[in-house]
Amino acid sequence: MTMSIRNQLPGTITTITPGEVMATVGLRLTGGQPLTAAITREAVAELGLAPGSAVRALVKSTEVSLTTGPVEGLSIRNRLPGTVTDISTGGAMALVKLSVDGGALTAVITADAAADLALAPGSSVVALIKSTEVALATA
Repeated sequence: MTMSIRNQLPGTITTITPGEVMATVGLRLTGGQPLTAAITREAVAELGLAPGSAVRALVKSTEVSLTTGPVEGLSIRNRLPGTVTDISTGGAMALVKLSVDGGALTAVITADAAADLALAPGSSVVALIKSTEVALATA
């Protein structure tokens, strides 16, 4: 299946914590970073997920936020350190490509935000991704 979702990170499930309707699924990405996905319990069952299962974490580039410094007091669980490898800026938006351990990420942010953060190739950043914005596909 071909998809428009640029961010497809391979990993292995480490934990599944079921709730009444949703479950949190802990992953260890290929680069060693932890990642959490919040998906329905029905999806967990339909995909046959269990600890040790190989999956791909899917994240739309518009759901990746960036920071250049430490962040405190924020509910976003997924924080992947990386380095800007390329940036394309248009009138309103910027496409920022990152290198992270074990792969690559793309973020789409406003051009104003990219300028405020002074992003350029080589800049150190942390990609922030809400667990509810992470979809899972079996590998």
